[in-house]
Amino acid sequence: MRAVTDLEKRQDRSPVPSAFEYASAPESRDIVRLEESYGLFVGGEWVEPHSGEHQASVSPRDEEPLAAVAYADAEDVDVAVRAARDAYANGWSELAPSERAKYLYRIARILQERSREFAVLESLDGGKPIRESRDVDLPLAAAHFFYYAGWADKLEYAFPNRTPRPVGVAGQVIPWNFPLLMLSWKVAPALAAGNTVVLKPAETTPLTALLFCDVLRQAELPPGVVNIVTGDGRAGAELVKHPDVDKIAFTGSTEVGKEIQRAIAGTGKRLTLELGGKAANIIFDDAPLDQAVEGIVNGIYFNQGHVCCAGSRLFVQESVYEEVVAKLKRRMGTLRLGDPLDKNTDVGAINSEQQLERIRELVETGEEEGAEIYQPPCRLPEKGWWFPPTVFTNVAQSYRIAQEEIFGPVLSVLTFRTPDEAVEKANNTPYGLSAGIWTEKGSRILSMAQRLRAGVVWANTYNRFDPASPFGGYKESGFGREGGLHGLAPYLEFDE
Repeated sequence: MRAVTDLEKRQDRSPVPSAFEYASAPESRDIVRLEESYGLFVGGEWVEPHSGEHQASVSPRDEEPLAAVAYADAEDVDVAVRAARDAYANGWSELAPSERAKYLYRIARILQERSREFAVLESLDGGKPIRESRDVDLPLAAAHFFYYAGWADKLEYAFPNRTPRPVGVAGQVIPWNFPLLMLSWKVAPALAAGNTVVLKPAETTPLTALLFCDVLRQAELPPGVVNIVTGDGRAGAELVKHPDVDKIAFTGSTEVGKEIQRAIAGTGKRLTLELGGKAANIIFDDAPLDQAVEGIVNGIYFNQGHVCCAGSRLFVQESVYEEVVAKLKRRMGTLRLGDPLDKNTDVGAINSEQQLERIRELVETGEEEGAEIYQPPCRLPEKGWWFPPTVFTNVAQSYRIAQEEIFGPVLSVLTFRTPDEAVEKANNTPYGLSAGIWTEKGSRILSMAQRLRAGVVWANTYNRFDPASPFGGYKESGFGREGGLHGLAPYLEFDE
């Protein structure tokens, strides 16, 4: 009989772990150096606001004030627009396209070099997990500048038989969910086309836009080509209605988009709007269900659901409904909610107290209307603004949670029997930004994509972006496209 070794004896006494716990892995914030107070970046210089008003930008993870940020008024916006017009008229619009491309390439490379710094600040100021800032936002932001740098000296080839020329001064207003990425979506094509820019970031997440001003300094971009004015909706409204702005680009809520469209009606200003969404994520019975569940989680819980194209309506074919819901609930139980700077975190903080109240209100409405709620067990931090990942089942099409954009980590699950029913239910919304299809049949993908009234349709994936691919919506999700050649056209005029 073989003798038992000491090693085998020790192995027998070793307990088998019932679960694996993740140790905390916080990203250091020491790489970020913030000023106590920020002014406005106008004409290549920092200037104090005419209003004299400053407000604190607060970290949603613990409500810590990070920095005091200037709030621009009408006079500040006018100074910024005049600086942009001077830069446009005095060299930038006539600069050789290959020279414009060099500046864009510089910006892209500097963003890559300083990506860790920007990622930490993005998570600190906005609440999103550092893994998302580091692995999604920053690579895509740099990629957009690289992409449009490549097009800057090829515009006549991009639009054959037409002579392109810049529009002039672009006024750009960006949201709080992807601050740096939305900046790159708008600034890069505008500069590549030869325009100058006045950009207003969201009042709750202005800090990466202000840090971007240092990138412009490093890249030695001529003064006035890009101007950044911070503030609340009042500053955005002044920018929109300024008579010397030629083009408006806005990403944000549908309600504000409608106000902008009314404000500039009859002025001749160009306009692109990327607004809200209530996307349908459709799971057929032949889909690879484990892969689909990962797509569902990525579609709605990525960035705490603060995504205009979030897959917030899940349509599951009846024959696999119970299996999909069971797998989804099991997967939700593994999501880690907590410190956005922890590299293990899956679900970070809600961006603001106002947004948290909006989420709570709609979730309470869903329960009152009769939907069944499920939230995995998780401990919410005592400080900051937090909401657990949530899924509703037994949802009717008429419920508010199935019709209104929640903009939070809340999923509504509905069922369908046939592809025709799935299309009818998916299109039964005032929005039309995005959709997802999960099936093994290529013919079904093509048929569904053709009939879904959505600007972007993903097949067997979700939330996949590329600077060469245009993004935008239909109906109340806005009009115009950002990304690709389609994203250049709104910043150009053509001599036929």
